[in-house]
Order: sequence, then structure tokens, then C-alpha cells
Amino acid sequence: MRREPPQKIADYWPLAFPAGMLTVFFVIPFATMIAVSFFQRQQGGFYTPAFVFDNYARFVSLFFGRVLGFSLMLAIAVAICCIVLGIPFTYLLTRMGRKAQVIWLVALLAILSLSEVIIGFAWSTLFSRTAGITNLLVMAGVMQQPVALTPSFGAVLAGMVYQALPYTILILYPALVRLDPTLTEAARTLGASPVKAFFTVVIPTLRNTIIATLIMVFIFALGSYLLPQILGRPSHWTLSVLITDQAIYQSNMPFAAAMAVFLVLVTLAMVGLTVLIGRKGEAA
Repeated sequence: MRREPPQKIADYWPLAFPAGMLTVFFVIPFATMIAVSFFQRQQGGFYTPAFVFDNYARFVSLFFGRVLGFSLMLAIAVAICCIVLGIPFTYLLTRMGRKAQVIWLVALLAILSLSEVIIGFAWSTLFSRTAGITNLLVMAGVMQQPVALTPSFGAVLAGMVYQALPYTILILYPALVRLDPTLTEAARTLGASPVKAFFTVVIPTLRNTIIATLIMVFIFALGSYLLPQILGRPSHWTLSVLITDQAIYQSNMPFAAAMAVFLVLVTLAMVGLTVLIGRKGEAA
């Protein structure tokens, strides 16, 4: 059934409320943030309206360039880890019985109900020296004495993967449920092993879904704030942490706005890429 396009202005009235909400809660704040990013900071934490590029020039300096590079690298690493872990897990989940699937999905939703603070402190305890996982390794004879695994990059990566993995599985689940099982059965009939059938049939079929999931997890990880602070050192802080530091503790709102503008633009670009991939998938 083909949808008829709007014929008159009154047909657009259902869009008035969401358009107004989008304008009030996104367009106006984002425009204000862009304007503030060009303001001039004064002594004492005050700033005056101006049109200078000092904030953006400072943003591309060596130190903040490293922070930006680390934030992008961390988000990419989290996205790749979630895909590598999520695809096999979701594939096996869809091959389970209906009751087992419901139990696992409820468990994933339970993880999503946890706040980032709870996740951060739970992982900090798990990686601690006194009550952490290394005590089990000592009891097993693998290590001589327990050590603290946090703060470290590995702890930050593990905590962020744990937080983002349920989202990854829930995004991949509908696509894998709809996957025709006869495709893998045909590959097995032709002599392919289960692993080969998985990589030659399942992965190519889900290519657009996998790319879209990578982008969504990347966006989610790019805005992480608490976990890098709880589980990492200052060298492991992401751009979101530095934005808060500049806005609240350094009283440099124009510079924080400049960094926030860049972060929002990257996020919007990734969302646009996801929409584009989805449209190509529908056209195919």
C-alpha cells in the first residue's frame, strides 16, 4: 500500500508538536552552545560575547588532540569488542528454545536497569586488590599475590564493553531472529563446517546491521562519562570528562562549548551514516 503525500498545510499539523519539542530541546540549546563557543573568556571565569576562534584553536592543540584521539580510539575499541562478542552470543541465543531466550533477554534488560555509577563501582571492586578477581587467581595458584587491576585502560575498556554489550545484543537480536535457518543448513549440506557457514552465510547477510550496530555502539561509547573516571587514570579520560572539567571546575564555558559542539557534530554524522546505511539496506 502506497502512502499518499500531504496535500495541504493542515495535513502537516501532526508534525507541529514533535517539531516544536525538537526546536525547544535541541535546536535552541545547540545554537546557544555554538554561539557560546565563540565567546571570549575573561578573568575570574566570566566570558563576554565575541566572535573569536581561540577556543577551537586551543581544541586542536597537542594535549586536547591526544584526548580526542584517545576518545575516538576507545569508542572504536568498545564497538569492535561488542560486535566480536555480541554476534556469536546473539546467534547462539536465537538457536535456543523460546523459554531460554526469554530468560536471557530478561537478564540483559536487568543489566540495562543498572546505573553507570553501580556498574563502575562494581567493576572497581572486581578489579581491586583486596576483594578482586586476582584473589581467585592466587587461590588457583596462577599468581603469587593479588594485585589491583584498576585504574587502567583495560579496566575502562572492560567496564564500557559490559555496559554496551546488552545494547549490541538487543540490536542484533531482531535481525538474527529473522534470519532464514535454511541458509546455514544449505551451507552445511554443501560441506561447510558450522564455523565456515557462520562466516560465509550469516556475517555477509547481516553486513548492514553489523555496520549500523558498530556506529550506534561507537556513539554510545563516545559519550561515556563516569566509567573512565572511576576505572581509569586522568590519561584515560574521554572528551566528555574534559568538557565537564572545563565547564564546572575550570569555569571555561566557551572552551567547553567548543568541545561539546565537536562531540555533537561527530554524533550527528554517525547517526546520519546509520540512516544512510539503513536506507541502502531497504533498497537492496
